[in-house]
Amino acid sequence: MPRFLTIFFSLLLIDYLAFRALRVVMQGATRFKRNFWYSIYWTISAFSLISIALYFLGILRDMSPFRLFVQGFVSVIYFSKIAVVFFVLFEDILFYSKRVIQFLKQKFTNQNADRQETNLSSANKITRSQFIHKTALVAGALPFATLSWGIISGAHDYQVRRRKIYLPHLPKEFEGFSIAQISDIHSGSFYNKTAVMGGVEMLLAEKPNLILFTGDLVNNHPDEVKDYISVFNKLKADFGVYSVMGNHDYADYLFGISAAQRQKLRQKLHQAHQALDWHLLLDENLFIEQNKEKIAIIGVQNWGTGGFPKYGNLAKAYEGTQEAGVKILLSHDPSHWDAQVRTEFQDIDLTLSGHTHGMQFGIEFGDFKWSPVQYRYKQWADLYQEKTSTGKTQYLYVNRGFGYIGYLGRVGILPEITILTLSRNL
Repeated sequence: MPRFLTIFFSLLLIDYLAFRALRVVMQGATRFKRNFWYSIYWTISAFSLISIALYFLGILRDMSPFRLFVQGFVSVIYFSKIAVVFFVLFEDILFYSKRVIQFLKQKFTNQNADRQETNLSSANKITRSQFIHKTALVAGALPFATLSWGIISGAHDYQVRRRKIYLPHLPKEFEGFSIAQISDIHSGSFYNKTAVMGGVEMLLAEKPNLILFTGDLVNNHPDEVKDYISVFNKLKADFGVYSVMGNHDYADYLFGISAAQRQKLRQKLHQAHQALDWHLLLDENLFIEQNKEKIAIIGVQNWGTGGFPKYGNLAKAYEGTQEAGVKILLSHDPSHWDAQVRTEFQDIDLTLSGHTHGMQFGIEFGDFKWSPVQYRYKQWADLYQEKTSTGKTQYLYVNRGFGYIGYLGRVGILPEITILTLSRNL
């Protein structure tokens, strides 16, 4: 409840500050026009706040259209208002700074001259205030349009990204072996089944030898994937489909339930992987073999830094893989790579992760990429490599995610299907 109240009153404050910009801009309009636009503004705000309150209190949360409305429309509304608030607060700083300066001048200079200067300042202030508040509304309109377009167009604009992984010690039988990686499906956020199926068909068209999923099948509850079993069970490959758990797959973000209920929900999600015909790896490994040559697939439960759960036991998952020519680790959170993989398990050749989504917002142009998430994660999208103390190269690939959560779209950082080709040759 304290968390809910903090969020609720923070959003109410944002509503009030953004309304101030509208009120200044509407100065000089007829009373009818002012009342008309004020009514629209507060009706939308009240509807948004009530929806958020119902969501946090658990009322109607299980209704998919309602949940998607809160995650989509309401998030766009408040991101846009935050842009408006920035300019409103900037105007407040200017206004009160001048008031302080004028007060100090009245104490130390001629009062009549100050009064004239104050009047001139007041006249100028109205012009400046109108300009800044109009700019604020334009600033709010820009993210509203951009984020709305990200929902309409970017959410399902799947990109196939191909990378070659050079492994000089790769067994000859696996030369050219192709791996498809997807991550962060977040089925509870989907609202367009046809578009999602299009992404699955794009992956199948690549005809990979192996498909690997690196966690976050749902947002919170295993029932979220129920309507998409028939979509994702189409994923097939000659060497199978293997998966691990992400931080959203443990029902940790469902509040007001017992530990026993939480465990039952986790088991239900395990059953969903079985229904998909995906082999879920829970701190375990297996070998893929061709003509007696082997590579190991190691799957660890979620292990993350920065407050994310550390359920995984990499030592247990790794055990028994020493004989494999190449070792591939599935670990949802890329922070695991620097924190443990590179320091304690230097013979793991390739780690596959997801988790960051590229924040679903950023810029990618050629080799240049930027997203705010890079200030939280050192490795946040695409391929990374580092040398071990013995001179061996370890690789990490961070998938940008197949789905989305919170904001129901993507701007700049588009959903990804990764195709990795293993090779002994550069």
